[in-house]
Amino acid sequence: MPPAIRITDVTLRDGLQNEPRLVSTTDKADLARTLLAVGFDEIELTSFVSARWIPQLGDATDLCAMIAPDVAALGTPPLLSALVPNEKGMQALLATNETARREHNLTNLLSKASVFTAASETFAQKNTNASIAQTLERFVPVIALAREAGLQVRAYVSCVIACPFEGPIAPAQVADVCKRLADLGVDEIDLGDTIGAGTPETVTAAVRAAQGVTDLPITLHLHDTFGRAVECIFAALDLAIASFDASAAGLGGCPYASTPDKRAPGNVATSLLAGALEARGCTLSIDRAALDAAESHARRTVTRARAAQEPAP
Repeated sequence: MPPAIRITDVTLRDGLQNEPRLVSTTDKADLARTLLAVGFDEIELTSFVSARWIPQLGDATDLCAMIAPDVAALGTPPLLSALVPNEKGMQALLATNETARREHNLTNLLSKASVFTAASETFAQKNTNASIAQTLERFVPVIALAREAGLQVRAYVSCVIACPFEGPIAPAQVADVCKRLADLGVDEIDLGDTIGAGTPETVTAAVRAAQGVTDLPITLHLHDTFGRAVECIFAALDLAIASFDASAAGLGGCPYASTPDKRAPGNVATSLLAGALEARGCTLSIDRAALDAAESHARRTVTRARAAQEPAP
């Protein structure tokens, strides 16, 4: 059993990026405050991505400015992170940190930058408009800027089990990408079962492939599309995986994982993850009552947004 379990909440980024209606920045900030009360180890707050590509996350700077006073008021806030697609996104993250430092005396509002690639060439092209090799090239200046600012870097690897366009992904492909990421100098690798195709056997194979090429901490990002997430969590625990992503009420999914006849599935629900971990005797730092409140708040937030008249552009 891993000595400690780490949960990263991805509701505000991965949970909302696939919503058909825009969630207002004010509503996001209110949801963020409920998540801050849960006691997560990390909260992924947003993504500094172009609003043209992901309009649901086009308010990253405004959201950070809105939530900064609440973070400053906490004695020991969770680590906050944000996704960055390239050097321009990283510069926006650093500017946000500088504003929070100047206005709220926060050393770093965002202490971690996340970059993203895939184990599938087709998915990399759909999701980033670049090949896997080109995405890795983009990470070089991002990692350098993060090092200069004293920030951590997480690297997401999408489609480690299967791709909506290519089908099953060989563990050797996962190992190759993870090795190249480790060589670039990232601090953590996050393995994503982007379409929820995982089984205990395929998750075991993907995790072992990553563990075979790097000693970096590995996080598992599961979707519960076919109701197998709990079995996959148990398989990961047997491999000493001690870090998991989850989203309140199971919201979210990658917009570029959708196919013409099926919308992308959501993330594993935090309550489901917590229950599975506790069933295996893991001790969690989260407040379950606060989690229940946050998941209810998340459902109300998206229900209200989905009732809007106009879809997201």
